[in-house]
Formats: sequence, C-alpha cells, structure tokens
Amino acid sequence: MLLPLALTTALAATLSMSACAQKTDADTSAPAAMSADTAASDRMSSDSMSADRMPADTMGDAVTAGDIVDTASQSPDHSTLVAAVKAADLVGTLQGAGPFTVFAPTNAAFDKLPEGTVDTLLQPENKADLAGILTYHVVSGSVDAATLTDQIKDAGGKAELTTVNGGTLTAEVANGGVKLTDAKGNSAMVTTPDLMASNGVIHVIDAVLLP
Repeated sequence: MLLPLALTTALAATLSMSACAQKTDADTSAPAAMSADTAASDRMSSDSMSADRMPADTMGDAVTAGDIVDTASQSPDHSTLVAAVKAADLVGTLQGAGPFTVFAPTNAAFDKLPEGTVDTLLQPENKADLAGILTYHVVSGSVDAATLTDQIKDAGGKAELTTVNGGTLTAEVANGGVKLTDAKGNSAMVTTPDLMASNGVIHVIDAVLLP
C-alpha cells in the first residue's frame, strides 16, 4: 500500500535532518581529535628533545654540579674512582682551582684489572703508586672534546697529552670516538665526553690507563 503523500514527505524531512545532524557532529569532533593528536605529538617531540639533552652517563647533574670530586661523587658508576682519589689524598688537589681535564674510569673499568689489584692499590703503603696512576688520568687545563679533536687533527692523527704525573697519553680518533693509549700500550675509549665541573671537564673512559 502506498503511504500518504504527507507522511512520505515527513519521513524524508526527518531522514534529511538526521543526516545533517550526524554530519555536524562528525565535523565538530574532527578538529577536537586533530587537536588531541597534535598535542600528543608535541609532547612526544618535547620529551625526545629533553632526552637528547640528558647526559649519557650518570655523572654530572646540571643543577648541583660542583668541582670535579663533587661531580664524580654523584655517579654510582664512579664510586671506585672516588674511593681511590680519597685513598691517594688527592681530594684537595682535584677540588683546587685547576682547571683540570680528568679521564675518569668507571667501576667496570677498574674491574678489568687483575683480581686484587684495586684492593692492593688502596692500601696505605701503596698510596704513592695509586696517586701516580690517578694523576696519569689528569691533564692540566680544560680540554673539551672539540679541543681534543682539533689537537688530534693538528698533530696529524695522533696527539700527545702530557699528564699531571709527567707521563704522556696518546689520543687518536678510532671507531667513531677518541681512543687513549697509555705508556704500556693499553687503550681506553672515551664513552662520555664533556661532563663539565666548576674547575674543569671530565671525560668518562672504559679502561684504567697505566703509566
């Protein structure tokens, strides 16, 4: 049976209004969804930038960084180094005006030494030997990564660094980073450069260097 003309017209009008209402709702929600996506993207970008600014190593706090000893003491990865500095009575020296450049071995670097070496060096009777090893990791002046790289380039690929104990370290670019070679032919890589302290700069290394 055919619907009366008036009823047919009313149904058509109702369907048309419903379609318009659905379109309006969709149009209204789309900008909100886009805004939410944009805000999330902005947050991710901001978080990524913040992460890029974070140091690769636990040493060094941008807010509380002090002198070299204070900065090293903030790092759980350098507790052996800090203990050695104290045992060698070098705290006062490394808290001095400087500036100093310190190549700082991690705990894992000290663990690479033959078993018992660290315990032996920490004994009071071996204080002079320990001090000699530690000062072999220190260079006078503030030599950041850019300066060190320039020195290597200017020297034709290998730069000789005179350490505080009078010995020399050879620095060169290798495997995408800076490699240091000691007097005995052992080498260490700089794993985290340019940790700034109030009286110098610290470069983290992955092995202990021996004079």
